[in-house]
Amino acid sequence: MVSDRALRASVVKQWVAHHQGLAATDVEDLTRFNEAIDQAVTESVAHYTKTINDSRNLFLGVLGHDLRNPIGAVSMGAQWMERSGITNPKQARVVSEIRTAAGRATQILNDLLDLTRSSFGTEIPVVKTKIDMVALCQEIADELRAIHTDRDFEVTHDGDPTCSCDAARLGQVLSNLMGNAIQYGDREQPITVRIAGNDPDTVTIAVHNMGPPIPPDTQKLVFQSWMRGQDISDESEHSTHLGLGLYIAKLIVEAHGGEISVASNEQTGTTFSLRLPRS
Repeated sequence: MVSDRALRASVVKQWVAHHQGLAATDVEDLTRFNEAIDQAVTESVAHYTKTINDSRNLFLGVLGHDLRNPIGAVSMGAQWMERSGITNPKQARVVSEIRTAAGRATQILNDLLDLTRSSFGTEIPVVKTKIDMVALCQEIADELRAIHTDRDFEVTHDGDPTCSCDAARLGQVLSNLMGNAIQYGDREQPITVRIAGNDPDTVTIAVHNMGPPIPPDTQKLVFQSWMRGQDISDESEHSTHLGLGLYIAKLIVEAHGGEISVASNEQTGTTFSLRLPRS
């Protein structure tokens, strides 16, 4: 941009010095000159932005790939120590915290790798099998309930809950949505997960929580990368959240041929809905 301003000033100065008076075509020539410079600036900015984005995505991909092995080793070591039967309560608590932290770090790396894959135009890979969505939702709810013992989960359904999907990937989506409900929802109110299978072609999953709503303007952007839907009072407690969870969730749902949406207000709370094709 600096060289652009200098170039315009230099050329116009030379041009004026060699023109004692304005001809009929001079204004048109000067306009064309400025248009050409504008076009060059636009192209160079686009090229620079693409180069920066590609470099960032490559860096994230390499970082995520290279950190998986050492973090996996930490996680396996913590699991081995737990299985070996630690009798000291303080040591047991430290080992449990190490295992939890390693799991959280692994999830962050997975999100970064999925982000990098999508940035390079590659879809999230899914391997579909026929599964019971009630069983999957209950499994995720039980896992989170074991960690957050003070929170209540209610899983209900009606109709046929079976559909063809990637259980691991969809579990990642449900874990993210239920985790957000824990993080942002009212602690005194249950988190509800409702599976509706009355439609012969689709299955719908709705994750609901009461609590502060997502602002209307933010709802339009909440599925974009690096976005977070709500402010949190204790920033240090959730500083590892990068704002990628809902973006990755959207990519996974779309890879299944489905849709994800959000509705949030003060009266009815916040509901994230997944609509998945049955086959």
